Amino acid sequence: MARAKFLCDAERCIECNACATACKNEHEVPWGLVRRRVVTLNDGEPGEKSIATSCMHCTDAPCVSVCPTSTLYQTDIGIVLHDKDTCIGCGYCFYACPFGAPQFPKSTLFGSRGKMDKCTYCAGGPEEDHSEAEYRKYGTNRIAEGKLPICAEVCSTRALLAGDGETIGEIYRERVVHRGFGSGAWGWNTAYYPGDAG
Repeated sequence: MARAKFLCDAERCIECNACATACKNEHEVPWGLVRRRVVTLNDGEPGEKSIATSCMHCTDAPCVSVCPTSTLYQTDIGIVLHDKDTCIGCGYCFYACPFGAPQFPKSTLFGSRGKMDKCTYCAGGPEEDHSEAEYRKYGTNRIAEGKLPICAEVCSTRALLAGDGETIGEIYRERVVHRGFGSGAWGWNTAYYPGDAG
């Protein structure tokens, strides 16, 4: 069975933040919360790389394991979703997630953080597809419409890939093989202008 995954190619990400902006606009994410963000490593130094990160919808998601109210659950295609009606704001998911995906509207004590919010892979929530309640709590359900998540669709350099894990893995493998190996194999010219000598 196909499993939905994200993959960000650090060699193609140009830190434009289109993915983060489109996500926030598409789902009307409240002020102070972010479902996707771009992280830059070695900023301003040689070898600087950027990567768009959010919930990676892990196969064996630690957030699902630690949730005491079973708020977090996994769909049959591997998307990790949450039910805001059962969330108690304990923050266990926040501490368990290696990507910092779960967000809370308030940074206060146990139980008063508010309802957790995170990337839904544009798949909505437990409510009926395309209902007003689903949109108000979770945003647009693009998966039910047969579309990809908005962040991957707006990525101009196709650094951010979304879809079946095996398919995007094959795409990435082809990119790596095309770039080559060893010193100088990774770079803008190798990725975009393979026949250009300059």
